Order: sequence, then structure tokens, then C-alpha cells
Amino acid sequence: MKTFLSGRIFLILIIIVSIFVVYFFMNRSSRPSEISQEVVDSFKRTAPTVSKEEDDFLRLLEQNAVSGGPGKDGIPAIEKPQYTTASEGNKWLQPNDIVFGVDYSDLVAAYPQRILVWHEIANETLRHDSGQAEKVAITYCPLTGTAIGFKGAIVESISSTFGVSGKLVNSNLIMYDRASDSYWPQILGKAINGAAYGRALEEFPIVWTTWERWKKKYPNTKVLSRETGFVRNYNENGDPYGSYIRDDKGYYGSDSVLFHPINENKILAPKTVVVGIRDEKRNAVAILKESLRRQKTIETKLGEKTIVVTYDPDLDFHKAHIKENPGNIINSFDAMWFAWVAFYPDTKLIQ
Repeated sequence: MKTFLSGRIFLILIIIVSIFVVYFFMNRSSRPSEISQEVVDSFKRTAPTVSKEEDDFLRLLEQNAVSGGPGKDGIPAIEKPQYTTASEGNKWLQPNDIVFGVDYSDLVAAYPQRILVWHEIANETLRHDSGQAEKVAITYCPLTGTAIGFKGAIVESISSTFGVSGKLVNSNLIMYDRASDSYWPQILGKAINGAAYGRALEEFPIVWTTWERWKKKYPNTKVLSRETGFVRNYNENGDPYGSYIRDDKGYYGSDSVLFHPINENKILAPKTVVVGIRDEKRNAVAILKESLRRQKTIETKLGEKTIVVTYDPDLDFHKAHIKENPGNIINSFDAMWFAWVAFYPDTKLIQ
């Protein structure tokens, strides 16, 4: 009996040590090496001017960043996405599965929520006709219901991929860039510490829609493959937070939040979906998505600019542009109300 127990204890210890070793090297390989002085100097030369109010706010966010559980890179970003065809996607995706659609440059692809819920970031490198390569990141935060595309160019001469820091603020994903190791809350899109402090990332739209809607509009779309290099449950019941398509929605259908936000406004239920639009000066507008569905077009002010937000019934999504210049697109994205108002307490709300 003692021999049997000793054998089991030894086996358990071996398993624990093996997990630790794998976890350590996974994190070690994906973290940036020591930041060079050349990189630091490059950031300093183009450092943005940060007002006292902005400085106070960014530091407040950094002070209120909390651990989400896993450590840095404990939620592993997808570094080299593999893709399949739409017909292959049909074999495992349900018509009403949530996908994050990208139509940017030469990339037309669907990123299933089932996959990104386990990774939160997919880093991709686009190859333009000019031969120039561009790093981009497709990001998703399940706790705040936000999907945003970011360009990797942090400064003119430096482009980076991104990882999951393991930290959250207002329940929102905090990314880190691997060039300077600065921290970037996803909804804010600005660095709250490090060499990139106060700098904003350029964005591109990500469409929150369903597989059925996306493939109908983009029949030749690529689909992010389940061959990610990681062992995760990408099946219909695999989302650890709940479901957008089953009756038992879990976290997504409750009023509870996991981490207390720094600002609250209970005029709407916490997880009511709003269309969020903001600028670098923190002017912000939130439009109740149900209202946009009904009205189809809404005109409003964002700071001194007049913007027009239009609803696309084919994708159940939206676009925003400056009224005087329809070609000047402003990024808009779905968000849970509690998270949006936590970052933008002075937001204008259109119901």
C-alpha cells in the first residue's frame, strides 16, 4: 500500500513539475528581452504631450490594474494564425456563432469567438502590394465584450506584436507590446506606463457579427483555424465564461461583473451593449445598440466634430464617419456599458 501511494505521489509531483516547466518556458519565450536604449530613445524623441488631467487619469488606471488570474502570457496570444476556408468553417461553426470579421488591406477573415476567448489576441503580419509588411493585432476582451483591431506601429520606426499582460482594469484586457513592454488597456487604446506612455495606437474596424452573416457577405472569407498550437476546448460548449448562443449565457447574461470598475453609472444595466466612439481627447459617445438598429442612422457631436453613425442590417454592425468627410472613418465598436462608462464617465449617451 505504501509503495502504491509513494508511486502516486511521485507521479503527481512529476506532473506538477512538468506543467511548471512548460508554463515557464512558454512565458519566457514570448516575453520581450531587455528593452534596448535605442528603442527607449526612439520613444523619447516622439513622446506625446500629456495634459495634467490625462496624466492623472492614466496613472489612475495603472494604479487600479489588477491581476486577472493567469500571469503574463498565461493567456497565450496566437502568434502565427493559420486559416481554413469558409466551407471548412461550416463543418464546425454554427450559423449564429459569434465571429469577429476583418476586412482590412488584403486580409478578409473571420476570427471565431470560440477561439479568441482562449487567447484574446491574434497577431498577424500583412504583406502589401508594395512589399511592405505591417503587423496588426486582432483583440477581444470577453469580460467587456469588446473587439478592436490595432496596428502594430507604435512609433514610425518601431512596429510590435502584442501579448496578454495578465492584468485588467475596469475588467478590460491590458495588452503589452513586445517592443517596449508598455501596458495598453484595450478599450482606451493608450499606453498607461512604460516608454510608450501616453501614446495612442492606430485602429482598424473589427465587425462583431455572426458566422452566417459574415460568410454571406464575404463568401471567400478565410477562417481562423483551430490548429493554434495550443490544446483548448474550441467546441460550442468550450467558452469558460458562458455562451452567446445557448440559453445558459453565464457571465454574458448576468448583471454581475468580476472586477470593480473605477467609475460607475447605473442608468443602464451593466452589460447592455452600446456602440462606443471616442477620440484621443477622450470625447466619447455611447449609442444604445438597440436604438441604432431602430433608427438606422444617428448624427451626433464628438467634441467639435459632427459624426454620422449608420447601421448595417446585413452584418448587424455599424460604421461612423465625420459628416463633412464621409471617407474619414472613425472606429466604433460594441462594448458592455459598465466598461465603457468606467473609461469614459463623461460620455454622451444616446438611448
